[in-house]
Amino acid sequence: MENLTYKEGKTAAIISYITIVGTIIALFMNMEPKNEFARFHIRQAFGINIGFYAIGILVSQFDSWTISSGFYLFFVVLWIYGFVGAVQLRKNLIPILGEQFQKWFTFIK
Repeated sequence: MENLTYKEGKTAAIISYITIVGTIIALFMNMEPKNEFARFHIRQAFGINIGFYAIGILVSQFDSWTISSGFYLFFVVLWIYGFVGAVQLRKNLIPILGEQFQKWFTFIK
């Protein structure tokens, strides 16, 4: 039964990782019917996107390609980790902040 629920939410979960616009589209896709698997990935993707923009503002103050490349590499790895989890129908918490994303973004239902 759980696998069927995951399959129903797979499309919204995958779309949620396609930039912040994809996250917003997935949020609207998950309005009715609500799917727990999609909601999990929407929260994770929203956290990755917000973190990307928030930390990006700080990193942009440095004129160093090593800092910038490390920043982009870090977020690409997080994005791939979440995206692959959505494709494989798994609930992978993003390392370090994944649990917090689930608590902070409870407005995503």
